[in-house]
Amino acid sequence: MTDLSAASSLDATRAGYLAMTRQKRMYSGLTLALFVIAMIMGFRIVEGRSAGGFLDGLPQVFDFPASLVTEAWEKRANLPGYLVEFFPALIETINIAAVSTLLGAGLGLLLSLLSTRGLAPFPRLIPVFRRIMDILRAFPEIVIALVLIFILGGGPVPAMIAIALHTAGALGKLFSEVSENVDLKPVEGLQSVGAGWWQRMLLGVIPQVAPNYLSYALMRFEINVRASAILGFVGAGGIGYELRNAMTFGTGRFDVSAAIFILLFLTIVFFDQISSYYRNKLVHGNQP
Repeated sequence: MTDLSAASSLDATRAGYLAMTRQKRMYSGLTLALFVIAMIMGFRIVEGRSAGGFLDGLPQVFDFPASLVTEAWEKRANLPGYLVEFFPALIETINIAAVSTLLGAGLGLLLSLLSTRGLAPFPRLIPVFRRIMDILRAFPEIVIALVLIFILGGGPVPAMIAIALHTAGALGKLFSEVSENVDLKPVEGLQSVGAGWWQRMLLGVIPQVAPNYLSYALMRFEINVRASAILGFVGAGGIGYELRNAMTFGTGRFDVSAAIFILLFLTIVFFDQISSYYRNKLVHGNQP
């Protein structure tokens, strides 16, 4: 009797699992179908409203890169001079990324501690601080920068503020997830001897999470270097602004565009390697 009951229970469990699997596959298929339909409809709308057709222009998609490479090669003797000329603009872009990362990481650290269960001084306000981080992450840097440029005018300050706000939302979320896994015994020990909230955070929490915090901040700095270059296209200064000006002139100035592309590429590769090295060192120590 017991064997029959166990077999019946196993069959019921297997049937329930198969039914759940079929239901999951059905939902996944419907989601994929809706996504494909939305993509097709969106493409048709854009195709209808565009000045030129996508399919008609597809054969010319490589015309600009080919012209840029050809002209840059013909004027390759000018490239070293342009690399030196636009190096200060590159430094401005790096400065924007560095300052915005520092400001964003500081604000993200504060928001993460205020929104972490077990650490927050105002537990009832945890959802409020979490929604603030969601809002900061929801708006892309370029949208925030366009609004700030309209208010403050062009220059590096709107770009710095825009990147810092988005960085605060992104790092705040990552920092909060790390903080939720800390060992609370040091915090409770500090609290038992009368330590205040800031003292408990600085002495009981930050030492545990500092490697991960720094790792995420370095990764975000690498992202912000690219973001600050992109924001230059909307008048936020830096190397992106110079690239937009060079590309506006078109033929005859493609060697300038090529030089700026080279600077950007080398800079991104350099900071990618540096940040990857230090992230691995912080997280894994001296392990290979």
